[in-house]
Amino acid sequence: MIIFLCVIIIVLVFINICQYLSCRKLKQNVNQISEKLSEIILEESAEKVLIPTDQQALQQLLIQINRLLDYNQKVFADYSKTKNSLRKLISNMSHDLKTPLTIILGYVEKIKLDKTITEDERDILMVQLHEKVLSLTGLLNQFFDLVKIEADDYVMPLSKIALNEICRKNVLEFYDLLLSKGLQVEVEIPEQTLFILGNEDALNRIFSNLISNSIRYGSDGGIFGIALREDKGSAVVEIWDRGKGIGEIHQDRVFERLYTLDDARNPQFQGSGLGLSISKRLTEAMKGTIQLQSKPYEKTSFTCIFKQITY
Repeated sequence: MIIFLCVIIIVLVFINICQYLSCRKLKQNVNQISEKLSEIILEESAEKVLIPTDQQALQQLLIQINRLLDYNQKVFADYSKTKNSLRKLISNMSHDLKTPLTIILGYVEKIKLDKTITEDERDILMVQLHEKVLSLTGLLNQFFDLVKIEADDYVMPLSKIALNEICRKNVLEFYDLLLSKGLQVEVEIPEQTLFILGNEDALNRIFSNLISNSIRYGSDGGIFGIALREDKGSAVVEIWDRGKGIGEIHQDRVFERLYTLDDARNPQFQGSGLGLSISKRLTEAMKGTIQLQSKPYEKTSFTCIFKQITY
């Protein structure tokens, strides 16, 4: 009996020692986790909390802590990107508004203060002033359209659309301008009708923006093309030219709001940097994608890919 009691006492002592050591180890691990978290927060680093342990509960806690750190770092990166984007947006918008406003002010002051101008000169100035005001109004409308498209509550009604007719319509609207620029026009639209779930107004705006962009920047290539084809269940629209193209350094950024190439600041181009951004947002709102490929003076193409429907 005494031996049995001694064994029980020894077992209980052993259990207490194990529990003590386990609690001590757990406390050390928790302190290590706390210190590491404080260090990560203080230094704003992208490190993870890595503590060797064989305790399953602690392992699960570390997994969730590191998931939370990953999420926090992503939120912080998105915030920084948005902040920089907003700063650049304001800077570019200020530039694009300041230039036409300065010109408009110049016209107004000349008309108001210059007593030497003739009636004909005044009429010419009024026409130029009117054009600049329309241009500025168009820029502001584009900006507000983009803000509306990017809003969470933006709803675009979708219906069955024959893409062939949309492509033909947009080419015809620009045909005279294309010819006046001396461009050879190549149109490849199949007889077989390709249907997508889309919005006609949005598609017209996308293709109008892309065709205008091609004319503005690709006319020096002497040729403009539009092609519609079927590819693995998708309807693909490609708008292309053989102009000077877009350098690799710019290709990933041309769809950003108000991002323009250096020569787009040249008054002869009248680029706002909003057209491609609007086109991308509208394409994505119809569950499509838009891609850019460019080799200067060989081929520069914007390709819109939509899921084809057959019902």
